[in-house]
This record gives sequence, structure tokens and C-alpha cells, in this order.
Amino acid sequence: METRKVQVTGGSTYTVSLPKTWATDNDVSAGTTVEFYPEDSALLLTPQSETERQEGTLDISSIEGDRLTRAVMTMYVSGFDIIRLEAGRITTDQRRAIRSATQGLVGVEVLEETNDSVVIQDLLDSSELSIVNAVTRMRLIAQSMLEDAVTALIENDDDIARDVIERDDDVDRLWLVVSRIFRATLRSPRAAEELGVPREDCFDFHSSARQLERVADHAAKISNIALKLEEIPEPVAEALEELHTDASTVLEKSMDALFADETGEANRLGHDAREAVLEIDEHTRQIDDMLRDLDSVQAQSLGLIVDSLSRSADYGGNIAETALQKAAPRP
Repeated sequence: METRKVQVTGGSTYTVSLPKTWATDNDVSAGTTVEFYPEDSALLLTPQSETERQEGTLDISSIEGDRLTRAVMTMYVSGFDIIRLEAGRITTDQRRAIRSATQGLVGVEVLEETNDSVVIQDLLDSSELSIVNAVTRMRLIAQSMLEDAVTALIENDDDIARDVIERDDDVDRLWLVVSRIFRATLRSPRAAEELGVPREDCFDFHSSARQLERVADHAAKISNIALKLEEIPEPVAEALEELHTDASTVLEKSMDALFADETGEANRLGHDAREAVLEIDEHTRQIDDMLRDLDSVQAQSLGLIVDSLSRSADYGGNIAETALQKAAPRP
């Protein structure tokens, strides 16, 4: 750490010198324009960026299949607006993996294709993306998926089950958007300023979005099991409906706490959600006792569903904990 003394020039202007090593490393010299971003008691300084769009190049000669799909998604989350994929010759399988990646991302399309390169571009204006809207959308989809998954199970409705499984892709796409926005705020104070959300709050939204993505995964898991199960006993169906109601209540209160404007309201809802999670543990034990009287295969499948609903409540409890931390006084 280096320190500098603030000086006064011209009787009213405060000045401070920049560390030479930092200036050299960042190409800052006489005449360079820098940007200042106030953040509570801190003042962040960064060289003014000359380019609005970030470009990245990846050699994919030895990458294919799921690894290539993940590599493209990783570059997207890392903040590249234009991604150039190069190889001596891009194979059909590689092009298929690239298309799979672009279909799993919001606002990304193939811009250019040749024998040895593919260029994809994010067509959305990053400054117009809202982390709050993305998390809110994730909340609505994940909670409706969980509800519909239980409905598909109890009513033995395969169409609803398949629809839930398909919606999991929507949540995954939104999760990648949230991750991209969050990482942008870590890299650049300008991104946080354009977003209009403090970086600490971005961390809280990102953390909560991760929990919602897991809830959606469990909803899809329940639906996959529902496709294989026949009609289940009515007492078990009623118990699962009640367990879902309890889990849904935890998620609802925790998300309300996260978005609450009033500190008191956030604390009340957050603590209510955390306490409700503890009550669910007893509920799951009661259902497990009911499953012992069923056929072993059916009991195992239903046990997995009980576990998914219980875990969904736990994820809601994690969101509630984040909401309580968000509402706590800051130094």
C-alpha cells in the first residue's frame, strides 16, 4: 500500500499524485483522462476506457462438445461482447456446440462464420441490463416451476412435467445474465454506476440468484421423477402438497425480505423465513415415516422428491440469511 498527502493548489483545488508504477502499468501519462467514481467514503479512480465493446479470442483447436459450450459461456460471463473462436478448421461438431452455447445465452448471436473462425456477439446493451429485473424473473419462474412440478406429480400429468423441465433452460439463461452483470461490477466501477445498484447489493442479488437456480434444478428433478411414477397414495400426495406449501412460503418470505425497502420489514421477513425452515425438518421426517409402508422403488423415488422440496426450503433459508446481511448496518 502506498500513501499520498493531499495538497491544495490555487487556494481551492485539492490535488494528489498518482503512484508512478500504477500509472505506467495502466498507460496513464500527462494528458490522460481518468474517471472518478464516489462510493460512500471511497473514491475509485480508473483510466477512461476508449472502447465500449470488449473483444476476446479463443483457440478452440483442441476443444469440442460440452467443453466448448462451457468455454463460450465462460467468456460470455467474463464480460466479452464479441467472442472470436478460431481453429485450423472448425468441425461440424464444434459448430453444433457453439450453436448450443449461443442458444443458452440471452441476446447472443453468430455474427460471422468461416472455415477457420466463428464470431459471436452480444447484441444487448449492457447498460440496459438490470440485475434486479433478472433476479425477479428468476424468482417467478423458479417458484412456478416448483409448484407445477408438484402438480405434475400429484395429478400424474406428463405434459406439465415436461413443461417444467423445459423452463429450467430459461432460469439457466437468466443465471448467466446475473453472473455477467455481477462480474462486470467487480471489474469496473463504471458498470456499477450505470447499473445504479451498489456493488454489495449486486453480490447479494448474485448469491440469491444462485439459490434460485438450484431451486429450479430441483423442480426439474421432481418433474423427471414424476414422468416415471404412476399414481401415488392420496395421504402421501396431501403431505407433499403441504410440504411444498411450506417450502414455497419460505422462498416467498425470503425473496420479499431481499427486496424490502424498509430495514425493519427485511429483518422481520428474513427471521420468519429462517424459523420456518426449522419447522420443515419435522415435516419431512413425518413424510419419511409414511413412505416406509410403500413399495421400495416408489418409496425411494418419493424420498428423492421430499429431499428436493426440503432442499428448496433450505435454499430459501440461504436467501433469507443474505437478506438479513443486506439489511444489517454497514460500517
